[in-house]
Amino acid sequence: MTATVPDLIPHPAPAAAPLLTAEGVTVRFGGVTAVKNISLAVRPGEILGLIGPNGAGKTTLFNALTGFVRPSAGRVTFAGRDVTHVQPQARAKMGMARTFQVERPFEDLSVLENVLVAAFLRHRGRVAEDRAYSVLERVGLADRATQPASQLNLARRRRLELAKALALEPRMLFLDESIAGLNPPAQQEMVALIRTLAQGGLGVVMVEHIMHVIMSLSDHVICMAFGELLAEGHPQAVATHPDVVRAYLGDDHD
Repeated sequence: MTATVPDLIPHPAPAAAPLLTAEGVTVRFGGVTAVKNISLAVRPGEILGLIGPNGAGKTTLFNALTGFVRPSAGRVTFAGRDVTHVQPQARAKMGMARTFQVERPFEDLSVLENVLVAAFLRHRGRVAEDRAYSVLERVGLADRATQPASQLNLARRRRLELAKALALEPRMLFLDESIAGLNPPAQQEMVALIRTLAQGGLGVVMVEHIMHVIMSLSDHVICMAFGELLAEGHPQAVATHPDVVRAYLGDDHD
């Protein structure tokens, strides 16, 4: 059954200067070009959705933006600084935080202790603990603070992954399939939470396969195919673009 996502009216694109930019980013693995000449910009409070069929290159682009893959060409800037060759941990200190498609909690630690690991990057002692607990309240996990992370179900593990990223106090948040696999109520809760974060001024880049979710959330969408830009723009325009329809449904689609 198709999940019902709240009817969210897209808000106008923020007028602020871009916080994150990519210019002509290309990633090659040997003789294979996984990403070819992709440019984008994300402003504070804006949600950019990356979509495309399997193998389109969106995950490689996502990793290039976050420092887990080094571009073969092009440039990535954050807050006016060239971060193309900056390591992920240094980017985290600068205000870039990400989640992972496969959750990576410290299973022997409590939920609170997991978030404290990230909070310690910014604070020490009681301040870090207060910060971590505040983040747990924000994502709806405060009542699980003392529970071992290994006992969390999928929906709560996803929230813990998000909490760890938020404890870094980011300005830009990268979400790697944070909603995929969740049941409809959990999807709706995550959608509402992500929208609230963006409304608070956080820039968001998200890769997601659930089309009705990413189209309802995103202010701007980039669709990739075979490593190249296929279409970009307002979600509705991208969703109905003939090349996008063809990429997802095939040449025989009428």
